[in-house]
Amino acid sequence: MGKIIGIDLGTTNSCVAVLEGDKPKVIENAEGARTTPSVVAYTEEGEILVGQSAKRQAVTNPHNTVYAVKRLIGRRFEDDVVQKDIKMVPYKIVKADNGDAWVEIKGDSKAAPQVSAEVLKKMKKTAEDYLGETISEAVITVPAYFNDSQRQATKDAGRIAGLDVKRIINEPTAAALAYGIDKTPGDSVVAVYDLGGGTFDISIIEIADVDGEKQFEVLATNGDTFLGGEDFDMRLIEYLSAEFKTDSGIDIHGDPLAMQRLKEAAEKAKIELSSSSQTEVNLPYITADATGPKHLVVKLTRAKLESLVEELVERSLAPLKVALKDAGKSTSEIDEIILVGGQTRMPLVQEKVTAFFGKEPRKDVNPDEAVAVGAALQGAVLSGDVT
Repeated sequence: MGKIIGIDLGTTNSCVAVLEGDKPKVIENAEGARTTPSVVAYTEEGEILVGQSAKRQAVTNPHNTVYAVKRLIGRRFEDDVVQKDIKMVPYKIVKADNGDAWVEIKGDSKAAPQVSAEVLKKMKKTAEDYLGETISEAVITVPAYFNDSQRQATKDAGRIAGLDVKRIINEPTAAALAYGIDKTPGDSVVAVYDLGGGTFDISIIEIADVDGEKQFEVLATNGDTFLGGEDFDMRLIEYLSAEFKTDSGIDIHGDPLAMQRLKEAAEKAKIELSSSSQTEVNLPYITADATGPKHLVVKLTRAKLESLVEELVERSLAPLKVALKDAGKSTSEIDEIILVGGQTRMPLVQEKVTAFFGKEPRKDVNPDEAVAVGAALQGAVLSGDVT
């Protein structure tokens, strides 16, 4: 039988992996990137853009660019998360006849699984281009707190994309598999701290050894559906645009093209500051007034970025306390801490997590890819490639 791919269908970014021999391989997409933005855009010409190309025109085509649709999948229109989302996204969220939250694009309503399916199609094609064979089966991951209707809607998205979803597995469980925690002897309790692009999740999992078989149980899960790397970007965007206004007297919030460039530059600067102590945001010809063109040039230190986002990192600690309390565990009873999500690369995040648990988190697996790798490992077990 064919290979079963593993897909991490994320709120902000998605990732696909497959087992080659006994090694998991994260597959680069057509643009050469190992993760794909979970963004779908519908252009005036009736074309559907997915991934980086959709993200690039998000600010200039806001009403027809759908991102973070994972917050809507399998949810009712009345759901608190949906109502909060409506206030925050530029595209239109509507109530379907059956009461579900759908999106409306140019007067045409689409169910959340239809939009997610576009992302899954790209992940499927990414795998097929690499493997040189048709792929029809996948393991897809979901947050541990997803209910039956959210899990079913994710399966529906797979089916629309032409994938038979062999299994839906929890993201923290997938991350633990990627770290090989199921290979350590005896029982263990693991905290999975997942700070992604759009959401923050903390899960406390117990891995029990039952007659040589490993059983995963999610003891508790908590988090914040509206806390993620994009909020870190926003803090930086606000700071940079304020600096530019002080400097030039021009407010660029009303200029979508300038804001798109600023958004991209802010994300890039944030990433650079995880490995360097300072960087420069340099955007020539960002805008112009009667006196001529204006350039945005701002020196940025890691300390400055940290002061802008410290409160966001602090916000992730309250759910940690609740999750531990719900799991009936103290920090000293946690055997391993796993970091998942690109934003956990930020030194400040790692420092706060270390201070909270009193021990260093593991970082030997790429945080962007751990969930997809775990899904691929599970896929290989299901297809009989590994035991």
